Amino acid sequence: MSYKRSKYFTTQNKKKIKYLLIKKNSQITIVFFHGFMSDMAGAKPTAIQHLCEKIKINFLKFEYSGHGKSSGKFTDGNISQWTNEAKQLIKSKIPKKQKLIFIGSSMGSWIALNLFHFFKKQISGFIGISSAPEFLEKIIWKKFTKRMKKNIMDKKIYHLEYGGFKYPITKQLIYDGKKNKIVNKKINFKIPIVLFHGSKDEVVPVKFSKNIFKNFTKFKKKLIVIKNGNHSLSRKIDLKKICYELHIMLKNISLSR
Repeated sequence: MSYKRSKYFTTQNKKKIKYLLIKKNSQITIVFFHGFMSDMAGAKPTAIQHLCEKIKINFLKFEYSGHGKSSGKFTDGNISQWTNEAKQLIKSKIPKKQKLIFIGSSMGSWIALNLFHFFKKQISGFIGISSAPEFLEKIIWKKFTKRMKKNIMDKKIYHLEYGGFKYPITKQLIYDGKKNKIVNKKINFKIPIVLFHGSKDEVVPVKFSKNIFKNFTKFKKKLIVIKNGNHSLSRKIDLKKICYELHIMLKNISLSR
């Protein structure tokens, strides 16, 4: 039986996190982590949800505090908080015996990688889409001029226009990002990893996906650079490729039991 109505999970700090959990009685649950200032209603989580329903695989998607319909102000959030919210939700809603495949989109890959330590006995695969680990310091802060940096230090917020989007960047968000170093932290268990990146991604360079491979000492890796793909990777052709690789990963995990 599938439960298609979204619900709310209350975190330890009283944030109400909107989520949708589809149960198909499988031994695997796909968990989708959306990106910065995004939500769970986009084309990617929707396409993955449809695939999971079709092939009868459990699926969980959700929105961090300050995103979508979840409670809280976006400018109060940070990587540590959003990671902790995701951890609490997954621990609460998915049994320990379940295998997990994490799918992270942009910032979602950073948060998913943060959680590998907590769910190391369950994680069986990882898919990254336009992955952006440590983007706050390595992309945003790096592009700030001296005047912009002074502005954020004095006013504690700066509205950055970048890649066709406008981002409210707070001082606490930048400082918290520096506490969440993940690139080069070794993950010593063998799982399949597939990373997608658009060849025309003007927000996050392809090297950010490549850097993720530095984390893993034992893994089956694949980097797929999609021709003419942008940061969103939400075209029908992009979604078809993502769902195809997920389907292959699921088959291989099932065969390895």
